[in-house]
Amino acid sequence: MSKSDDYETELERLQIQLVETQAWAIETGLRILILFEGRDSAGKDGAIKRITEYMAPRQTRVVALPKPTERETGQWYFQRYVPHLPARGEVVIFNRSWYNRGGVEPVMGFCTPAQHEQFLHDAPGFERMLTDDGVILIKLWLDISKDEQAKRLAARITDPLKRFKTSPLDAEAQKRWDAYSAARDGMLAQTHTDPAPWTVVATDKKKKARLNIIRHILHRLNRPGLQAAQPDPDIVFSADQAKGRLAA
Repeated sequence: MSKSDDYETELERLQIQLVETQAWAIETGLRILILFEGRDSAGKDGAIKRITEYMAPRQTRVVALPKPTERETGQWYFQRYVPHLPARGEVVIFNRSWYNRGGVEPVMGFCTPAQHEQFLHDAPGFERMLTDDGVILIKLWLDISKDEQAKRLAARITDPLKRFKTSPLDAEAQKRWDAYSAARDGMLAQTHTDPAPWTVVATDKKKKARLNIIRHILHRLNRPGLQAAQPDPDIVFSADQAKGRLAA
């Protein structure tokens, strides 16, 4: 059996566990919120696609908000995210979230330093409100090395099927690598809390990362009768164990 066959076999096994876990979550009325954050090209879209492929469409929503409107820029920062939060029995996945203000916005100058500082102060309190109300919040930071990111960004340009993955900000990802690293480190340090911890995923090996992300989610939800291996600790680890392991 080839490595590709091994991957597909394990992926299907994990997707079955996801379906069974979601059925249990719907029955018990869980509210599940998963945040996917990370550097450009770290594999957020691909992981989300494999997670949601066989999940219940009426109880599963993927949220990827566009640039805020003029009216939204005059709101409380978290306001436009609140309507998308999960109700009983729902899974909501944010493909980038309020943590835009923790990384992209300050690096690109889309917010002021004061707004960035206020966000880092407010985010833990906002998330504590969610978790205190019973929302299961899973925060994932997908990390990637600079060389691997460069390869993936270059591949987007030449692959016609990846046309909608390209962005004017892609070129900035490499130019501002150090600034993004500093923003990431500060964000993880200030928003990794007991009620809402960050989990880091090393994604240079894309397929292994996807499998381990699903394993992590399954074990966080911890359905009775779950049959899935624990995630690989070399690929998935807590933010407080990330020193020296994040892409510099």
